[in-house]
Amino acid sequence: MKLIDHLKRLAPADRDAFAQRCETSIGHLNNVGYGYRPCGPELCVLIERESGGAVTRRDLRPDDWWRIWPELVTADHPAPEARQEAA
Repeated sequence: MKLIDHLKRLAPADRDAFAQRCETSIGHLNNVGYGYRPCGPELCVLIERESGGAVTRRDLRPDDWWRIWPELVTADHPAPEARQEAA
């Protein structure tokens, strides 16, 4: 799920609480969600945890998640290089 979609599903007070649990501001989460700012690796982990896995690290860093978290590479979620080799 995209971060912005997750945020839109939350009530305004819940958005602020979510941002606090992620140790950032709702403004920064909005910037990340709309693609204006990149999501740092530490924030990705917090968002994934606090969203209960609804927004994953793969969702937040689609261009390099396998480089940062190689343990997330599985048969169901191969690294893009592996997908290109298989094609």
